[in-house]
Amino acid sequence: MRASTAVLLATGLAVGALAGCSQPPAPPAQQAAVLPPPPTPVVPSQNAPQCVRPAEKAAFDVSALRNQLVLTAITCKTEDRYNAVVNKYKPDLAGSEKILGTYFNRSYGGRGQSRQDDYNTQLISAQSQLAGKAGSLYCAIYTPMYDEVMALPSGNDLPAYAASKPIQQALVISECPPTAAPAAAKKKP
Repeated sequence: MRASTAVLLATGLAVGALAGCSQPPAPPAQQAAVLPPPPTPVVPSQNAPQCVRPAEKAAFDVSALRNQLVLTAITCKTEDRYNAVVNKYKPDLAGSEKILGTYFNRSYGGRGQSRQDDYNTQLISAQSQLAGKAGSLYCAIYTPMYDEVMALPSGNDLPAYAASKPIQQALVISECPPTAAPAAAKKKP
């Protein structure tokens, strides 16, 4: 044998021996299941009694999100994840409920609390009906919301997050038109 052939043969045997000692290749990564999008919310049959101010719109959005997470907790047995969301955003959720209460009191006077309770009942009912459309995929579609909500930088981001998701609402809500800024008082010369 010539020297170059012997070197090639020895190198090949060494590489082959090393290859036999190495770990087997990792199995190919499994592809994540592609889920269908959440069902499209149905336009509610009732209108809110009057237009909502920006803070009230945010409160309606957060209320719908909270109810969606409650429904998911009950349906998917994820109460611990729901409780984590509530613990993290407790002041923000309570603030939204207070603003919502102010809206219902402004709209209905002394019947405000009763009407807010009715709204919450209608909301969970409407969300439950929509959940039925997701069928057996409901938990796979909706439980990722917990991770998304927990990843928000602060509770101030809850309204925008909720507004960006296809979450069922119980009332058609229209925003009040912006109010004109009061005219500056003229100074007397």
